[in-house]
Amino acid sequence: MTTSIPTQTTTGTLRARDLVKRYGPVVALGGVTLELSAGESVAIMGPSGSGKSTLLHCLSGILPPDEGEVTLGHLPVSQLSDAERSRLRRERFGFVFQDGQLIGELPARENVALPLLLAGVGRGEALRRADAWLARLGLETMGTRRPGELSGGQAQRVAIARALVHDPSVIFADEPTGALDQATGHEVMQILTATARTMGATLVVVTHDLHVARWCSRLIEIRDALVHSDTRQEA
Repeated sequence: MTTSIPTQTTTGTLRARDLVKRYGPVVALGGVTLELSAGESVAIMGPSGSGKSTLLHCLSGILPPDEGEVTLGHLPVSQLSDAERSRLRRERFGFVFQDGQLIGELPARENVALPLLLAGVGRGEALRRADAWLARLGLETMGTRRPGELSGGQAQRVAIARALVHDPSVIFADEPTGALDQATGHEVMQILTATARTMGATLVVVTHDLHVARWCSRLIEIRDALVHSDTRQEA
């Protein structure tokens, strides 16, 4: 049975209930339950191997949980087929990774336009929207440069523009400042949190850096595959 995924209205609370994920005998998630409201920014922290990246992957539909469920609004994310989860990630989720994962052969504006092109938006419109996002992030003169011609901070802003160009409901950022110096990392987090807040998108950041986590309005600590603490903080 195919589940309908609205193209522009898949919003609402992102919920995980009793999530369990195993890798052979290793329990990466041992029954995690949490609720992320639309528009809030959440940092997920924890030691290496605690399960924080696995949690992000389950929340975003990259991995299906072995037990439990993930929902976005009324949409049963964890029950979708592989193809449906891929479509959901492409159309309603945005992703920012530690190394940006830009395509080196493409100029910045085409990297940013890629989610729109994959969703069937015409090339001219996709590039127009990409240029608008680059300008919004202070990169209006960098559109024709390839990733290798950009600084680390510029490349990460291109990655942020790519994550936001299709107006996602949820933005997932996995160690988004890990490859940057502290000053540039703070600049990237300021852009990411402020823009997500303006858009009303939920921001989920996995980080090992408490300075990065403090940019978010909520801090969840994962230890031994479970939620150890969940606190509100001033972003």
